[in-house]
Amino acid sequence: MEAKNVTKLFDVPITVSNSILSNFKNQKQKIVKKYVFVKSDCDCKRRRAYEITIMDLPRSIMVEILSRLPIKPIFRAKSVCKRWYNLITSDPLFVPMYQTRSLNFPCILLSVDCFNAAILELKAGYEYYSRPRNRPVMLIPKFNLPPLKPKIGGLFYEPKLEIIGSCNGFICLMDSDKYDENHSLYISNPLLGEYLKLKLPAYEKRVRSVAYAFCFSEGCGQYKVLRSVVRKFRGRPEVSELEVYTLGVDEKWRNAGKAPYPLCGSFRGSVNVNGALHWLDDENTKKSASIYSFNIRTEEVKPVPAPPGLETPSFCLRIVELGNCLCLSDNNYFQHVDVWWMREYGIAESWTKDRILMDSIPPDIPQTNFLPIIIWKDGEILMQSERATQLISYNPMEKKFRMVNVYDNGTAATRYIPSFYSLKTVMGENFHVSNVYPKTDIV
Repeated sequence: MEAKNVTKLFDVPITVSNSILSNFKNQKQKIVKKYVFVKSDCDCKRRRAYEITIMDLPRSIMVEILSRLPIKPIFRAKSVCKRWYNLITSDPLFVPMYQTRSLNFPCILLSVDCFNAAILELKAGYEYYSRPRNRPVMLIPKFNLPPLKPKIGGLFYEPKLEIIGSCNGFICLMDSDKYDENHSLYISNPLLGEYLKLKLPAYEKRVRSVAYAFCFSEGCGQYKVLRSVVRKFRGRPEVSELEVYTLGVDEKWRNAGKAPYPLCGSFRGSVNVNGALHWLDDENTKKSASIYSFNIRTEEVKPVPAPPGLETPSFCLRIVELGNCLCLSDNNYFQHVDVWWMREYGIAESWTKDRILMDSIPPDIPQTNFLPIIIWKDGEILMQSERATQLISYNPMEKKFRMVNVYDNGTAATRYIPSFYSLKTVMGENFHVSNVYPKTDIV
């Protein structure tokens, strides 16, 4: 087994193999040479010494070290110097290396309120059950929200930001829950405090409903925003169409053609699996689930086979991604939760069902519906209560629930892949990206 060296950066132990270090030592031109004077009893002798600082390391080794840090130390590292800031936010080697390693420590994004969010990094070996309060990283961005909107009675609508989707480090936010001429859409990297306000098509009175979704294609490396538009023309039936906006590529929204009608009116809980965006048609009240997929690369909409024999209507289901599998959570029964797994993508016969009995919940956890978020900690399923006030972890081997104690659980939890990749790198120089200078703190 290869020997390793352990050093510390920002009080975080970092293990680097001897082969990497020996490769560095062979690059003598990278070593800073200094003269050191040593006083003896006889005279002063000058000796040549070699002093190596972390700034002298080759880029590949520096990336190797920095990519192993948790979120909080990386915040400190990117503020050390311009070289580290550019490496962390735009280096093509650092970004994929960090995201690959961060998959071992999944994160969830907690919406504390309409302005603030918190990132909880789930670390291996950390005791989330016995500690009274586990402290997430608080993000307090100052978005330039539109002014308060007047309504009947002299009161005002409170500004708010609703999470539309989270993809590969970026989140899509909307400041209204309905379509009107003042609603706005934002793309943000909450870690860097960056956001971009998207230019939306002009307001149309004949538009009956609009819904948005956010997706990312690993194959082509593109972020796309979907817009489902239902228009009503006089004397003709309603028409449902899809419009697409590609970040950093499109200058305006593109029409991707007609969509199955009625297309899901809200894209509620859409998820990215196997290069496609998936959602449930929650306007379907029939005794069968209707699943649609949008191929992010080809921009084609297709139906996805639902579990055979599933009679629960779509509006009673939740679609989730667990362990890279397309899943359905059936919360139609108070006594149990059924989780359907599509083990082989696109194959109807590959759907399998796991039943989670709710009577195994400890008495100190209020009985309510729980929705799966992610798989973590050796196969445990992290779940959030339907009222978004508690996090629990379910161990399928032991068939036990345990409370996950988090300081201020928030109002909603979203699976989140942290990324220090700058929006400015994605959008290019022709788009204006704003900085909100978030206050990052441990509460």
